[in-house]
Amino acid sequence: MKIQQNISLKDYNTFGIDAKANFFIEISSIDDLDQALQLKDHPEIFVLSGGSNMLITKDIEALVLYINIKGIEVLAQDEDTITLKVMAGENWHQLVLWTLEKGYGGLENMSLIPGNTGTAPIQNIGAYGVELQDVFVGCEAIKIDDRTTRSFNKEDCQFGYRDSYFKNEGRGKYIIVSVTIELTKRNHRIHMAYGAIETELVKKKIDKPSIIDISNAVISIRKSKLPDPAKLGNSGSFFKNPVISQSKFDTFAKDYPDAPFYKVSSDAYKIPAGWLIEQCGFKGKRFGDAGVHKHQALVLVNHGKATGTEILKLAEQIIERVRKNFSITIHPEVNIIK
Repeated sequence: MKIQQNISLKDYNTFGIDAKANFFIEISSIDDLDQALQLKDHPEIFVLSGGSNMLITKDIEALVLYINIKGIEVLAQDEDTITLKVMAGENWHQLVLWTLEKGYGGLENMSLIPGNTGTAPIQNIGAYGVELQDVFVGCEAIKIDDRTTRSFNKEDCQFGYRDSYFKNEGRGKYIIVSVTIELTKRNHRIHMAYGAIETELVKKKIDKPSIIDISNAVISIRKSKLPDPAKLGNSGSFFKNPVISQSKFDTFAKDYPDAPFYKVSSDAYKIPAGWLIEQCGFKGKRFGDAGVHKHQALVLVNHGKATGTEILKLAEQIIERVRKNFSITIHPEVNIIK
């Protein structure tokens, strides 16, 4: 374990923000993490994983712990299912591809989501009708203040739409070191009705898709809409899709009869934030090096040298315009480091 100083975080966050870490440690094992949490000279820590769901607006004065613990272990299996323990530093998309190669189903709709596995429960990541909670069994986390290990089950995690215990009551208290998931080995559940998956399958003339077909369709859709962070800095979807009540939806639908929506319960509707932002005229717009992606208005981008503050300012302008035009408040999905 080595403490590095004055390290640029540009390559450690998908927005490509060139903030600095005053002190930086790469954590490759549980022992590394235990030792790092005992450093008395650095009482404040900042946990960094894949850097895919964050916007850094300043240099980090706390000790940055870069969680890079690797490994995949089979905990149990039978003819129908397999239970895997995945360490926090495993890249999420590479995990998805690995499971598909093995013939395991459950993650295919979440292909190409950026980031590492350890942050997946924090956000309850999801895409195209599937969320982590659908395959989640539990996770192990180290409590920062006393270095004890706690096992969380699904109920403990209090999952919601892009939400969990770790974003609320447990925020800043734990470091997730592993995630346990249960996947299918046969009789896979195929989720193809959400979004453009069905259209993509028709285009490819596939009427009985496999889990690999679903993954390939999702990858094609995401690549057509979302920029590669290695080429254009971004954090994927910057905003959550707002969920509104029945009464509010009735008014909204009357005013905007052609607007897309998804019914999520008997009295709640999800409105695509990208559509709201596009209607406000932001799609494809650029403000210095901060901008909105030309193919997907949900995605804010760094054209090269934008600061986190500049991107945050753009996000705030978008939130205010949507609120003013539609009386709907949208919220960031990303974790904003102020």
